[in-house]
Amino acid sequence: MSRREQKQAERADRLAEEEQALTVLAGGRSKRNDRRDETSGRGKTRKGTSDGRLDGRDGTPDRAAGTGTTSGATGTGGAGRANRERTPSKPKELFVPHRGWYGVGGGRVGYMDPPTMWRATTVQACGMWPFAAGSGSPMTGVPLGQHLFTGATVCGDPLNWFTRARYISNPSLFMLGMPGLGKSTLINRMLIGLAATGVVPLVLGDLKPDYADTVRALGGQVISIGRGRGGINVLDPGAMGEAAAKIGGEAGEVLKAEAHGRVLNMVAALITIVRGRPMDDHEQSVLSAVLHHLRERTVEGRALLLPDVLRVLAEGPPRVRAVTLDRGDDARYRDAVDPLHRSLLGILDGPLGDTFASETSTRIDPNAPAVCIDISGIGEADTQLTAAAMLAAWSDGLGTVAASHALADAGLAPRRWFFTVLDELWRPLRAASGIVDRIDALTRLNRSLGLGDAKITHTLKDAEALGTDADRAKARGFVERAGMVVCAGLPKTEMEDLGKVVGLSRREIELVSSWSSPPGWGVNGDNEEPPGRGRFLIKVGGRPGIPIKVAITDAERRLHNTNTRWTPNEDAVEQAAARAAAQVARAAREGVHGLPGAGGPGAGATAGRWTA
Repeated sequence: MSRREQKQAERADRLAEEEQALTVLAGGRSKRNDRRDETSGRGKTRKGTSDGRLDGRDGTPDRAAGTGTTSGATGTGGAGRANRERTPSKPKELFVPHRGWYGVGGGRVGYMDPPTMWRATTVQACGMWPFAAGSGSPMTGVPLGQHLFTGATVCGDPLNWFTRARYISNPSLFMLGMPGLGKSTLINRMLIGLAATGVVPLVLGDLKPDYADTVRALGGQVISIGRGRGGINVLDPGAMGEAAAKIGGEAGEVLKAEAHGRVLNMVAALITIVRGRPMDDHEQSVLSAVLHHLRERTVEGRALLLPDVLRVLAEGPPRVRAVTLDRGDDARYRDAVDPLHRSLLGILDGPLGDTFASETSTRIDPNAPAVCIDISGIGEADTQLTAAAMLAAWSDGLGTVAASHALADAGLAPRRWFFTVLDELWRPLRAASGIVDRIDALTRLNRSLGLGDAKITHTLKDAEALGTDADRAKARGFVERAGMVVCAGLPKTEMEDLGKVVGLSRREIELVSSWSSPPGWGVNGDNEEPPGRGRFLIKVGGRPGIPIKVAITDAERRLHNTNTRWTPNEDAVEQAAARAAAQVARAAREGVHGLPGAGGPGAGATAGRWTA
């Protein structure tokens, strides 16, 4: 409340108090006048009656009678006053203003807290429905927060806005914003809300991690990938192989062929990461022939591994030799397969061997309510392993999605929808060009895959840092094809560039740019937050943007803390204090001579312990 509004409220309260006081005072005066008039009337009536009786006896006035009458009237008046003094008056009602008494010590307040607002469904609040007025903000999807200007609740997510509300034609979301303003917090809320409706969240490569604790709280599956943590067998068909065996028949054979192609692409991606360039076409043919040979001659139930591929290349069976066109010449065969052989040795004996040379440590559970593949244990400088782990996680996760839909099409499982999260998009984009192609395909085919996605990065300039012009063009298309674009605080120049893609007004550019400003110099540092934290602008096509403010709950705050390394470790502090107390107690038990400044034997020997 402004100072002017506060003064107006105080002036209105003073006027109300004065009017109430005048009303009480006027009421008391009217009651006294009524009693006085009543008493005066009784005196006059009695006097007239006495005079009438005297006139009726002799018709002449009598002094004695007149004196008696006067005396009687006077006596009557005195009795009236005595009666009024003995009659108790009605107590005055105490009037207390709703803001307190005005004045020093009156307890007056200048601001009244607004009442708490609650939102309920028509079943919970059936007696209040229909309401007299409604809001213009979207109410379909996960509750995100309140409208920044109207205070109305705003709901939304890519899946519900695509399937139910039909606001967007592509179930995808692209989010941009400066670090520390709550981007992953908003996605985390969408993840929780969608999981409550039966959608399966898939975090295929959690780099920090930001979502592992949330997935555990939802009863989901967290898989750790990294050196000494766990690995992925890229030759394992995973859920697609199991679904193909369960479906059987022609549909099962089609799914097996799809699983074979997915494995072939994954091995080719690993070789591309090690070499720094794509495989040759004849090498892919050789690798495909090796995989077919292994599957035909491997007993059921035994998993294929990359060392098996090396063994087959060394043996050179007829099916593999036929692809190399060696024509019976062993030298021609070696010339054809040696580059592939060296690249596979580089995978097994190089930086990727421990992660991809053995069986899968934990396979994705197709029935899990949520899945998170945690790769935060991989160092940021290890770009090759990060890229390989990301590609393997996406291959395994999307294979699980395809297997689920194949089982649903065959009537063997219920239909399930999935929501993938790709946070810190700049890291996988720079790690390997194969990830750009994989994400580009996902943004074009997610409608047919029954898959919604959310991609998070900092600025549009992240796409400009890619190695080739083709990759940069593909990355710029992510924003153009996104159904929802969400902006946190961004610099003004960045907003102007984004406005050329999604169509931002000048007011929207200025609003979002103001959220990227730091707090003022006068803050004391106690739980101070940047002015733009928790504020977002949602853009859909050419519609006006929806500015919202997100207030997280205590449960979300516990599950999603991206500044854990900056949070004091209370257990460690308590342990350090306990160790210090034990040292002091041990020194005290040694005697007073062991204390600083004490004389006597041993003082010189212990003096060094207490020297600062």
